[in-house]
Amino acid sequence: MPAIEDYWPLADRQRELQQAARQFAQTEIRPQAAALDRSARFARDIYQGMGRQGLLGITIPSEWGGAGADTIAYALVMEELSVGYASIADQCGLVELCATLLHGLGTDYQKKRYLAPLLQAEATCSFALTEPDAGSDLGALVTTAEKTADGFVLNGSKIFIHNGPICDFALVLARTPARADGPRRRAMSIFIVEADTPGFSRGAREHKMGQRASELASLYFKDCRLTGDALLGTEGDGFKHMMMVLEKGRIGIASLSLGISRSALEESLQIFAGRVAAERPGADTQTIQWTLANMATDIYAARAMIAHASGLKDRGIPANMHASMAKLFASESAVKHTTAAVQIVGLQGYTQGSILERLYRDAKVTQIYEGTSEVQRIIISRDLQRNGLMP
Repeated sequence: MPAIEDYWPLADRQRELQQAARQFAQTEIRPQAAALDRSARFARDIYQGMGRQGLLGITIPSEWGGAGADTIAYALVMEELSVGYASIADQCGLVELCATLLHGLGTDYQKKRYLAPLLQAEATCSFALTEPDAGSDLGALVTTAEKTADGFVLNGSKIFIHNGPICDFALVLARTPARADGPRRRAMSIFIVEADTPGFSRGAREHKMGQRASELASLYFKDCRLTGDALLGTEGDGFKHMMMVLEKGRIGIASLSLGISRSALEESLQIFAGRVAAERPGADTQTIQWTLANMATDIYAARAMIAHASGLKDRGIPANMHASMAKLFASESAVKHTTAAVQIVGLQGYTQGSILERLYRDAKVTQIYEGTSEVQRIIISRDLQRNGLMP
């Protein structure tokens, strides 16, 4: 496939980060992907390597240890890391979300204590939103933080939390008393909860279908006493800030999904190149040709949607609808095309240890996290009804 810069001009810094991520993925991630999938464990050595290579906190200023780049660069890095292994790209995306909140809302004390170590891969974080009865609908959230004379007392639980088994701290969205000037249903705040806080505990590690090196667990908070320094940002504004950062998160998942599709196409092409060279029948049938053509077409389309959403965000233009469109299209394409890839290569793509078998499993969750496909359609529809179709 043509290099991306052949049709999408990149700034020097964007190209530099893209190439660094591509090199890291090919030399450090891809050779370990199968073993990481089997072990289903957090790859701390690779995580620390990303920190050393400056591949964490892509949009965070360099003074705090980030790459000081833009959303387009973040999307490029996520795509390249995902070509190596989606679970590793997922870790980069998680750090980006937590770092964005810490940098945008944190005090100098909070940035020094949490942000700087995070971007050096000296600490791990969790982004704790989902609850047993509040997944896509955060308005149904029931975890509470009651105000006390010297801080807050946190009670509740979160489920399916990325890095739950190994996080050093979690950013937790909890319901707080409604402000007189704010909507009661969305009176929520964000808290930084360290893993050694009394009353904090973790559930068992979840056994997942795909992206198995991204560890999940439930988090429990029972009378966790937090000081005022644990509040991130303004009390009562947590819902608004979480929604804003999820816009970037959806661009990240779209890029991760794109990396899965690209990896599936590259693997399929390699398999069929070998069959053609061996003059085996069936390697050039119309069904296969059409499948490969559809995969490539959707890859270019997804990349264009991601670029558009990223460009809007970098220019300060609301990109909520376009981020949801990119996430919806790229994730559904990843599921569709990994399925198609397994179908056209047959049992070679179905057996354990096959790259396509792993990609097939890794793709499915992209339709679920950072908002399901159904939620993305609701977001898009609401934006269209409110603002119409942008020219």
